[in-house]
Amino acid sequence: MIQTISTSHYLILAAALFCLGMLGVLIRRNALVVFMCIELMLNATNLTFLAFARERGDDLGHLSAFFIIAVAAAEAAVGLAIVISVFRARGTVNIEEIQSMKH
Repeated sequence: MIQTISTSHYLILAAALFCLGMLGVLIRRNALVVFMCIELMLNATNLTFLAFARERGDDLGHLSAFFIIAVAAAEAAVGLAIVISVFRARGTVNIEEIQSMKH
């Protein structure tokens, strides 16, 4: 017997991933881990858009997910460049030790 996965299953998984990412952003102090948690939250949002697109049968959710992937790639590139720059200047990527951008 083949069972189908309903939209609510996708939404529960997306909510769990989003909460896990949000918890990581709030608790962790390493900038790289925070960026990974933000990426997890963006992927949870993609899953939500795709679940609703599947339910409605249109391509608007796929288009939204594509733009979110593009924004996530840009955020990862710019964020990683900033983290590398801060690490070279300060020698750490711990958020608590980086009080301001002034040197």
